[in-house]
Amino acid sequence: MEPEAMGLEKVKALIFDTFGTVVDWRSSVIAEGEALGRAKGIERDWAAFADAWRAGYRPAIEAIRAREAPWANAEQIHRVRLEEILAEFDITGLTEAERANLNRAWHRLAPWPDSVPGLTRLKRKFILASFSNGTLGGLVKLAKHAGLPWDCILSADLLGHYKPDPETYLGAAAYLDLAPEEIMLVAAHNYDHRAAAVHGLRTAFVLRAREYGPDQTSDLGAEGAWDIVTDSFTDLAERLGA
Repeated sequence: MEPEAMGLEKVKALIFDTFGTVVDWRSSVIAEGEALGRAKGIERDWAAFADAWRAGYRPAIEAIRAREAPWANAEQIHRVRLEEILAEFDITGLTEAERANLNRAWHRLAPWPDSVPGLTRLKRKFILASFSNGTLGGLVKLAKHAGLPWDCILSADLLGHYKPDPETYLGAAAYLDLAPEEIMLVAAHNYDHRAAAVHGLRTAFVLRAREYGPDQTSDLGAEGAWDIVTDSFTDLAERLGA
């Protein structure tokens, strides 16, 4: 099967937003909270806990990008926010080891059902890379846990910037030794595609309508003329001829 859109035959590598696009962070963090609750006899709204934890991530990154805060990696950002929400949810009595292990929940996220089958097909034809604001070490551990068949990992700490800084997209091209138009960003987030397209990357929007739970209101459709719009990695593979 030939690629469906003009110019996509030039694409040699696919780079994937990871949290939300490849893995289901929300359900996974809820499950981690529930397991902790059973072990420690703590009853809380773990869905609200997961949402509150993730809600601190983007503001922290934006403060760093605006040079209003010093550099911190994703592990550090998550840990600072974890301490805040443990207090907000009145969760006490956890040891340092238990807090550190809970922070590593972001290394143990489950893939969406189509992720591994779709990536496995796409790998036959393309270079595949995780392209994330996470850390290199955390993304390696996540890939091992979830069975994600990356060829390489491009992380914020490796690139020295957070998305959507231009240096992330152009840095990905430099590390892969490819022209921007030879790379396709695969993501469930329109902001990512807007930035990637400006710098010449091709774009594939993958709908993840429940990333933020049943009441999600954002990223429910493509907000630009992205090259491919789909709802699964397996369909993406089909449409890219993999």
